[in-house]
Amino acid sequence: MKKNFFWISIAVFLLAFVVAGFWLVRFLVSANGRALVAREVVTHILTTNTQEANYVQEALGFTSPQTYLVLLLNNTELRPGGGFIGAYAIVRFDKGAPDIIKAEGTEILDNYAPTAFSTPPAPLQKYLGTTKWQFRDSNWSPDFPTSASTSLAMYAAEHGVDAEQIDGVIGFTPTVVENILKITGPITVAGQTYTSDTFTKQLEYQVEYAYASEGISTKNRKQMLGELAQALLPRLVTTGVTHWADYAALLPRMFAEKQLIFYSVHPKLEAALEANNLNGSMEGAPEDYLLWVDANLGALKTDASITRHLTYDLAPEGNGYVATATMQFVHSGTFDWRTTRYRDYARVFVPIGSQFLSVSGSMATDKSPLPGVVDQGVENGRQWFGTFFSLEPGQAHTLSFHYRLPPTLSTEMAAASLYTLRVQKQLGTLAPQLTVHLDFGTKGVASTSPSGVITPSTHSVVFSSSLLTDRTFAVGFSQ
Repeated sequence: MKKNFFWISIAVFLLAFVVAGFWLVRFLVSANGRALVAREVVTHILTTNTQEANYVQEALGFTSPQTYLVLLLNNTELRPGGGFIGAYAIVRFDKGAPDIIKAEGTEILDNYAPTAFSTPPAPLQKYLGTTKWQFRDSNWSPDFPTSASTSLAMYAAEHGVDAEQIDGVIGFTPTVVENILKITGPITVAGQTYTSDTFTKQLEYQVEYAYASEGISTKNRKQMLGELAQALLPRLVTTGVTHWADYAALLPRMFAEKQLIFYSVHPKLEAALEANNLNGSMEGAPEDYLLWVDANLGALKTDASITRHLTYDLAPEGNGYVATATMQFVHSGTFDWRTTRYRDYARVFVPIGSQFLSVSGSMATDKSPLPGVVDQGVENGRQWFGTFFSLEPGQAHTLSFHYRLPPTLSTEMAAASLYTLRVQKQLGTLAPQLTVHLDFGTKGVASTSPSGVITPSTHSVVFSSSLLTDRTFAVGFSQ
């Protein structure tokens, strides 16, 4: 347990935001007293909304103990559901008090994977050579409720502790820890100082490589995480009081930026999480929609060196519209212990009924001059197209999907004199740049939201933004 206690402590702190008050009084009052203090913090500090307070209290085990599967999603090794699942824990809350039941690396649990478990998604088989779909690869869906449900099923199939008692799944990325360190300040462990800028890279090097030169066995290479926890937790306690406002702002921001995600198996609580954009779900949209999803397949932690720029182009064709979704990737890394050739299976999720036309930039295999196969499917009410490519360090690559949008888009635009585009960000990504070019042919543009650059002569609009959070663009037409 000790080797992953650091990560799990962070998740516990973020879930139970009452923990600052809890730790301050834990040695001063009884268990019932601590529960009372925690309940008061929820009701009067976290939220004054009665329904919200009830949900928070339920999640923290005030009505009955609640058990959670906590996932560390390493977004330097990006996966559709936020990042590679490197570690997990089972955490139980009883009247606001957390108890860590189990914590370990996912590779240990996967040793118990049944030989006849589900067949892996085709891209994992083809481009990663995976023959057995295991817990650590369970977050293949970009819809967190779907991925979480799969993770729970695999956790149970691999005989995970208390699998039948789990009430929800919490996912978080190292980006959350980096933001916490911006509040607490640097911490020093074993002569090494960890800052918000260096934390993830230093820690990855320590547990992946440096441990050997220090005479630490592979089995015990992550025990130093316990020392990190011991150094950070007291800072969380003290800054939880002195910087309460900073933490109060951090929590919703991490949810909005999809670095922290929460799924509940209980329908009412899950509906509330979805309504408040806390569960990382793929949304329904009234008209146009785009979600670009990357999956790092065997490329180490190379996503730390990849920058992205997503461009969306809409143009009229006949009585309808065609669209092109393009991602430009720039690889600023080298061949070293952390980064290598980037190997990516990319998918775009678009309105149901869209028709694939062409792709540019796909590859059959690594560095191949031959174009790759384009897969298609439907998931969560969205059409998707997917393909593979690789990118060498120090180079750039552009991948584009060209497709025809369904006829219903034109009908809805005409009926409402309004075009709406919803662009969702992939879980765990940072802030890719986003440019939207919209050409409406002969339709006159009357208004935009947010403000866009309108070219009256061509009836077009350009939006420039980032995908730090989900974005919505709307264009109103002249009558």
